[in-house]
Amino acid sequence: MRKFFQEIKADLKFKTAGPGQKLSEPSRAPREKPKAKTAPKPRQAPTDEAQMAAAAAMARLELKPKGKAPSCSQESIKNQVRRELMAEAAASEKGLPEEEKVREVLPEEGAAAPSVSGVYFICPLTGAVVRKDQKEKHLREAIQAYFSVDPVAASIMEIHTFNKDREKVRVGVETMAKYLDNIYLHPEEEKYRKIKLQNKVFQERISCLEGAHKFFQAVGFETKTLPVPGQGKEGQSFYVLKEEVLTRLEDLKDRKEQLLSSEPLRARLDRQLRVFQPSPEAARFELPDDFYNLSADEIRREQRLRTEAVEKASMLRTRAMREKEEQREMRKYNYTLLRVRFPDGYILQGTFYAREAVSVLYSFVREALRDDWLPFELLGPGGLKLTDENLAFNECGLVPSALLSLSWDAAVMADIEAAGEEQPCSPLRPELLARVQTLP
Repeated sequence: MRKFFQEIKADLKFKTAGPGQKLSEPSRAPREKPKAKTAPKPRQAPTDEAQMAAAAAMARLELKPKGKAPSCSQESIKNQVRRELMAEAAASEKGLPEEEKVREVLPEEGAAAPSVSGVYFICPLTGAVVRKDQKEKHLREAIQAYFSVDPVAASIMEIHTFNKDREKVRVGVETMAKYLDNIYLHPEEEKYRKIKLQNKVFQERISCLEGAHKFFQAVGFETKTLPVPGQGKEGQSFYVLKEEVLTRLEDLKDRKEQLLSSEPLRARLDRQLRVFQPSPEAARFELPDDFYNLSADEIRREQRLRTEAVEKASMLRTRAMREKEEQREMRKYNYTLLRVRFPDGYILQGTFYAREAVSVLYSFVREALRDDWLPFELLGPGGLKLTDENLAFNECGLVPSALLSLSWDAAVMADIEAAGEEQPCSPLRPELLARVQTLP
């Protein structure tokens, strides 16, 4: 039993180790003075479930590696924003010591090389590839830089992207659109061209939204202090529409439609497509922390739950209890690293959301083929065919990493051979083979 718990502790230490860290022996606590010997209690033999759990833990340890298009006008806008951000990044980087810059790229000496260095995203405005922890900062800077290009569009991006409460955004945007609609439908009515900033509706629905004030200023409102009957001589603050905007009412209508139809700006997950030479290490993965959705408290809770594995294994659990535990397991991971091994041994690798459908992987593989019409099927670990493409990766047990195999349609391949057509050395596209790598 003691050996079993040591194995579980070792497994836990491996799971909670950061990227690039080695699995080491458990730290030894300072020796205490020997206590008086007592008669040893008779040991109970571990249950079958406990032995199976220990074997699974050892198997996991043995598998761990030892070593780590927009249009032309949009394109010009993207380049301008990218140049501004690159200039800012270069200016900030000058203040970093040289060793800090190197540390971000090079793993620690003697550390296990990670299968990927992290999770990356592609900014839709600049096209830049940024790490997960820099995504929000870069997106905010990109939108801020976009104000010099189109202040109305930039303010709408802020409203939809940085206000997380979607219901508040919906109510606020509809109220803002109503203000603009009243002006467009009744341009002769002066009362619709003024918005009292201390108005209760404005304060509760609009003023609390990030980017809302920038939007009103961008579409042509200016702040003025106006007298209010019965409110004294000091007056109150209003947004007042500039006179010249009344000559461009169609523009105001377009801005309203743009505000209502926009969606949050989201950085796109970078697949980090890689092609590797045939390797016996294909089933070994070393993942960085980015792939895990666990806080420090959750990691400690996982440790506690693992140490109670023996008791849980021997306890009769209801179906509801099992499903709850399975859901908890599925939520541990945000991303998954998948490898597809071709019959010729070459390996295609990509990063995916853990909740994406299997159909996404089929499309990913098909886009990498020289002849994308060739029918194939994917086999998961253990040779299980992935026939239901609507299932998510975490529902198929393909998280946080998995090695799959590709199998061609036998009948189609037989027809190709019978036709005597000469087949290329690899089914992958030549540009991918030109940058083939060796697995770390």
